[in-house]
Amino acid sequence: MATYEAPIAAQQMQENAREQFASKDTSTPDLPESKQEEILDKNSTKGRIVGGSFANDHYGSDSESSEEGPLKEVDIDMPLTLTEIMHKDGHEYVILKFTDDDRENPFNWSKGRKAFITLLLCLMTLFIGLATTAYSSGINRMCSDLGVSTELGQLGLFCFNFACALAPLFLAPFCELVGRRVIYVGAYACFVICFIGLALGKNIATILVVRALEGLFGCVGTILVGGTFSDIYRPDSRAVTMACFSYVTILGTVGASIYAGFIDETIGWRWIEGIQGLANLPLLALIAICLRETRGVVTLHKRAKQLRAATGDERYRAEMDLEAKGLKEMLHNSSVKAVKMLITEPVVFSFGFWIAFAWAVTFLFLSVIPITFEENHGWNEGVAGLPYISLCLGVTLAFGANFLQIRKYNAILRSRDRKILPESRLYGVMCGAAFLPIWLFVYSFIQYGFIPWIAPVLALAPIAFGIFFILESTYSYTSDCYGENSSSAIAGQGLMRNTLGAVSPLFASQFFHNVGSQYAGLILALFATALTFIPFIMFKYGHKLRERSKLAQTQKGGEEQKAKTGLYTAPFV
Repeated sequence: MATYEAPIAAQQMQENAREQFASKDTSTPDLPESKQEEILDKNSTKGRIVGGSFANDHYGSDSESSEEGPLKEVDIDMPLTLTEIMHKDGHEYVILKFTDDDRENPFNWSKGRKAFITLLLCLMTLFIGLATTAYSSGINRMCSDLGVSTELGQLGLFCFNFACALAPLFLAPFCELVGRRVIYVGAYACFVICFIGLALGKNIATILVVRALEGLFGCVGTILVGGTFSDIYRPDSRAVTMACFSYVTILGTVGASIYAGFIDETIGWRWIEGIQGLANLPLLALIAICLRETRGVVTLHKRAKQLRAATGDERYRAEMDLEAKGLKEMLHNSSVKAVKMLITEPVVFSFGFWIAFAWAVTFLFLSVIPITFEENHGWNEGVAGLPYISLCLGVTLAFGANFLQIRKYNAILRSRDRKILPESRLYGVMCGAAFLPIWLFVYSFIQYGFIPWIAPVLALAPIAFGIFFILESTYSYTSDCYGENSSSAIAGQGLMRNTLGAVSPLFASQFFHNVGSQYAGLILALFATALTFIPFIMFKYGHKLRERSKLAQTQKGGEEQKAKTGLYTAPFV
């Protein structure tokens, strides 16, 4: 007899809990009976909603006394979700929000899942970066086969980078409309398909068009990944991830020539593209299968859509639905606003110009290194690509040294007598960026053939060391300065960076041959020296520039701002 009493008692408890659920619902005589069960308590603006298998975990909870409002049940599978009544334009809406422990909130994903997604996106960024510059190793043989000038072949680098500069200005709004996963999978698949056109192209027109398309689709790995990390990491744990992104961005750009030269001189320039296309296929499969949507607002949008379909109550909305802007307005914010901030905001322009110069130097070295080691030291094409290992080593050392900046920032954050300012992001770059002009100067005058080859090889590492700190600090400082407007600011900086990176290969060879590689390097070193003062100026006067900027007014500090934007306090001094 006792064997049956326990199940019967449990069943009665569940039935009593369901009766409590129903008894706490508030009916509304003006609406059909089918809708009354799902309508929130009119006496409270806040509530909770749950349904299906998720409801079992909340039977018997004291929903009326909860600070989060009464608990309602629906007939579909619905994780516990917070609701809040909001009025806008004369209409009433029920806005859905995540609970603090909602597992579908990207911020609450496990460390393992976040690390796996970070790995996938960093690998994609790395592979796209490799494709950007591997093309340059096969230009001479390609132009010879197709019967065109080398200058025309160099346009392939321009087409890729310029498309990569413009595309994010128009692609970003579609991430807001359909989410990031669709954009990533679709764009990366098209990027991989482009390798077929590059490997089989019969004329230079085909090559240039496909390179432009490759840049269009490849921009997801070089520009949009940073925004995705903001979806899943809170600011207090984002520094390492963004440093990883900066690291693989530079590593892919400087590392391709290590292997591409050997491929070109052994089996031909077409196989540079063919091998890269095949290498991207496994990663494409992993991203298509394993990459989840990282925008939490998209998940809430889907929940609201399910609730509207199940209950017939059209009030259920995600916050993004009320803030949704027309495509025209979103395009304006992502393009016109980005360019306007680049022109009118001193912080955006100065750091944008600095990062553009550093990126141009990176692409100029695609011409400098062959001049140094092929022409001056007589190395063949494959071996002349090996000095790029020194650049990779320099970037890796900078990535490790950046943890000192992270430690410094965290120490300031923990200190009670110090306020967190955007300028707290600049300690690392004030030390690390000086490596660029110093070693550009040194490299300029150790390129001679009578100087041992090891000297210019070793000089390349600190150059890459400085470039890393410029790239990393630009994004972190700009984000802290402009908060909710930082995406437009960074888009403007990306436009300038990739545009100058696109133009620099077009005149690189002529510049170094006509001026002389030593004096050309000296000119670059002088420019780099002048730009190195930027972080010191911003460290001292950055707060005054923010005071004058309307777009930086969201950064007023305090817990209210942190709760609204998810950013650290950044008060004006």
